[in-house]
Amino acid sequence: MFRVSNNLIGVLNLLAFLLSIPILVTGVWLSKQANTECEWWLERVFIVLGVFLLLVSLAGLVGACCRVSCLLWLYLFVMFLLILLLLSFTVFAFVVTNKGAGQVLSNRGYKEYRLGDYSNWFQNRVNNTHTWNRIQSCLQSSKLCSKFQTQFANDTAQQFYAQNLSALQSGCCKPSDSCNFEYQGPSVWNKPEGANYTNSDCNAWENDPNVLCFNCQTCKAGFLQNLKTDWKKVTIVNVIFLVFLIIVYSVGCCAFRNNLRDNRKH
Repeated sequence: MFRVSNNLIGVLNLLAFLLSIPILVTGVWLSKQANTECEWWLERVFIVLGVFLLLVSLAGLVGACCRVSCLLWLYLFVMFLLILLLLSFTVFAFVVTNKGAGQVLSNRGYKEYRLGDYSNWFQNRVNNTHTWNRIQSCLQSSKLCSKFQTQFANDTAQQFYAQNLSALQSGCCKPSDSCNFEYQGPSVWNKPEGANYTNSDCNAWENDPNVLCFNCQTCKAGFLQNLKTDWKKVTIVNVIFLVFLIIVYSVGCCAFRNNLRDNRKH
C-alpha cells in the first residue's frame, strides 16, 4: 500500500510545480516590459525562483510518486541546503537590522536619519560608489521625489514641517534640517549666501529635480531605514517558511525511507 508520506510529498510538490509556472511567466513578461535596471533585477529574481521551484518540485514529485530514490535523495539534499541558507540569512538579517532608527526632531512631524547609526555592513554597501549609483538610479526612476513634490505642493512651511514623511522622502527629497535652508516648496529650498557648512549634505543639496539630496548621507540612511523595515518583515516570513520547510523535509525523509524499503522488497 502506497505510503501517506509519499502521497503528501507528491501533493505538496504538485502544488509547488503549479505555482512555479505563473512565477516563471511573470518573470518572462517583466523581461519584455523592463525599461530600467531595477525592473531587470526584479525580472531575474522571478525567473530564477520560477526555474528553481520547477526543477525541485519535479524531482520531489517524480521521486515520491514513482519511487525514484535517487531523485528523492536529490530533492532532500536541495531542501537541506535551502533550510541552511534560509536559517543563515534569517540570523544575519536579525544581526544587521538590530541597529539604526530615526531621530525625532523638535516641532517636526518627520524624523531624520543618520548613516552612522546603522550597521557597518549596511554602511559599506551604500558607501560603495557603484552600488549607490544603481540604487540612486532606481530611486530616481521610481519618481519618488516627483510624487513627493506633487503631494505637498500646496503646503506652507508650517504645514510641511508637520507632515509625517517616509524615511526616503525625508532623506532624499529635502535637505537636512540642520542646514536651515529657507523653505520655498517641498523640493525647493534657498541656501543662505556665503554660509559655511560642516554638514556635507548641505553642500550636496541642489534644487535640480535630478539631484536634490540623492547624493546626501541622509538619503543613504533613509534608504537603509526603508531596507531595514523590509528585512524585518522578510525575517518574520522566513521563520514561518523555515518551520514549513522543516516539516516538509521530515515528511520527505519518511517518503525516502519508504522508497528504500519498497526497493528492498522488490
